[in-house]
Amino acid sequence: MALNPENPAIDAVAFSTGWREYLELTKPKVSLLIVFTAIVGMVLATPGMVPLPALLFGTLGIAMASGSAAAFNHILDQRIDFHMARTRHRPLPTGHMEHRHAVGFATGLAFSSMLVLWLGVNLLTAVLTFFSLIGYALIYTRWLKRATPQNIVIGGAAGAAPPILGWAAVTNSIDPHALLLFLIVFTWTPPHFWALAIARRDEYAKVGIPMLPVTHGIPYTRFQILLYTILLVLVSLLPYLTGMSGFIYLFASVALNSVFMYHAVMLLRGTRPDMPMRTFKYSITYLMALFAALIIDHYFLFKF
Repeated sequence: MALNPENPAIDAVAFSTGWREYLELTKPKVSLLIVFTAIVGMVLATPGMVPLPALLFGTLGIAMASGSAAAFNHILDQRIDFHMARTRHRPLPTGHMEHRHAVGFATGLAFSSMLVLWLGVNLLTAVLTFFSLIGYALIYTRWLKRATPQNIVIGGAAGAAPPILGWAAVTNSIDPHALLLFLIVFTWTPPHFWALAIARRDEYAKVGIPMLPVTHGIPYTRFQILLYTILLVLVSLLPYLTGMSGFIYLFASVALNSVFMYHAVMLLRGTRPDMPMRTFKYSITYLMALFAALIIDHYFLFKF
């Protein structure tokens, strides 16, 4: 029986799975951003240095859970990935990794992450991380992604959870300020991902995934990106308006939001074919810089 009926030729490839294939399953760049936002939650949860157990075991456990969710995403999207230029070179579509090995790896990471968080941090963080993993790996990937063009909006809740997880790792509680961080990432997700979806619209249409540009067209999606970017600008000011952060964060937020708005407006005009990918790439820089500004501002406030 062919391992990949769509391309029997890859059955001739010898399975020589190495650490790079397993690392690729975890989507390391995405996981790095997730872990970073979780660390920001840890930092903002305490006026001093983050307690070492929470920092070490919390970061390790959340990173492992993120890698597990990503691996399950690879497994569930294997046939889709084969037909998309962006993903067809992943380990499963190419046949460089067996399905059962990927399942074992993803399951082992998930189980290990829960143990690390439960025994090394606290039960609340373990439970919240578990539901976040399930939300992304199963509810979003298995159901929402294929069911509705609002998939990324609803499913974005799982991807926005890490700051809450980081906060809970330090305080063993869910604080309103942690929910503000969640809200920023949640609002950021649609313009971030829809920009990519515009660039990859034909590929999503080919595999029958109802992304917004496929179901409602590119002009409508551009307008939605602009609306969500405006909402993101407002939401990103809340840490300052609530007294959670100070002027350093405010200045950084205004500057970063100005550039994001420029991208959204240029994308709406539709005069530059490179703007979808430029907007997508900038959105990653935006979130990392915005959260870095939160850390800098936090320590500056408590130092002075």
